[in-house]
Amino acid sequence: MQKTFLLLLIPVIAFGANHPKKVKIKGTMQMHQTVQMIFLSYRAGDESIKDSTKLTNGKFEFIEKLEEPTLATLFVHLDAADGSQRPTTEWMQLFLEPGKINIEIKDSLSAAKVSGSRSQKAFEAFDLLRKPYSDKIDALNNQYMEYSKAKDAEGMKKITDEYTKLNDEENEKIYRTYLENNPASPIDMYVLEQYAGYDLDPLKVEPLYEHLSPSLQNTRSGTAFKDRIETAKKTAVGSFAMNFTQPDTAGKAVSLTDFKGKYVLVDFWASWCGPCRAENPNVVKAFDQYKDKNFTILSISLDQPGKKQAWLDAIHKDHLDWTHVSDLKFWDNAVARQYGIRAIPQNLLIDPAGKIIAKNIRGEDLDKKLKEVL
Repeated sequence: MQKTFLLLLIPVIAFGANHPKKVKIKGTMQMHQTVQMIFLSYRAGDESIKDSTKLTNGKFEFIEKLEEPTLATLFVHLDAADGSQRPTTEWMQLFLEPGKINIEIKDSLSAAKVSGSRSQKAFEAFDLLRKPYSDKIDALNNQYMEYSKAKDAEGMKKITDEYTKLNDEENEKIYRTYLENNPASPIDMYVLEQYAGYDLDPLKVEPLYEHLSPSLQNTRSGTAFKDRIETAKKTAVGSFAMNFTQPDTAGKAVSLTDFKGKYVLVDFWASWCGPCRAENPNVVKAFDQYKDKNFTILSISLDQPGKKQAWLDAIHKDHLDWTHVSDLKFWDNAVARQYGIRAIPQNLLIDPAGKIIAKNIRGEDLDKKLKEVL
């Protein structure tokens, strides 16, 4: 209770009409290893920003432009002190905001001190609230790695189930509670994004968004998030799937409506996506078992421009013997944007009338659902 009360005292940052303002970051760094360059990365709207600067006499400086508080990553590449090991990367996260920010780094980025950013103070306070959960999650990750090395599938599944349960609990007790108690915190959009995840549930998320202060809702990230909510409503279970048209591997236009009258698994993937490729055997198994029972698959690839051959090779290698389409625009794939896809693999199961009846079902869940409807 005391921590939550303290968070309520964090000053609210009022930002104007979404005009970029200067962020001046000054820092000092003392490390055991030699550091020549310092790197900074963050997102501004849909744009990914990467910047770098030299460390000169233990000092560095960045000048950026931002409209609102933004989570950034500062990192350096370190050579081993004795030259016997491979270089390592140290990094830290911090909240940037218009104004002057000072960073003091001694020995390690994990112990850096940041001043001048009120959103950073809110972020650090929020991190303290999360610590009991983040410590448990770190322990689970270590256990998972041990099971993975031993190729213990049962142990890995056990850890995955525990992680899911712990993550759900943290979402409700930490993220949701924070948003309810701090509707004008400068880090609310970050917290809400984390709570919503890649598969946004509008019934749970929209009330939290509406609870935010109007000034936060009117930021660039606030209006973009509202768009995500509206897209999620259109792609929720029970909604009719939006039609789309993209070229197949031979360049022929294929539309979702071409499959009306069948159960269709609309599958978002890419040749470069490891988890997608790992899931493909389950999708192949489902296709082989139900393809003669009014079921088919339509895959949309988020492969990159100029990488058509990689897409075709993955289809052949993984034996994906169904219809494939893509505009080869990576995360800008028109169908992915239309359906609000922000992570892959993802899928939707559509019934013969064109209604979405399930989302993101994989492995045993996919087989169970197909048995139920077919």
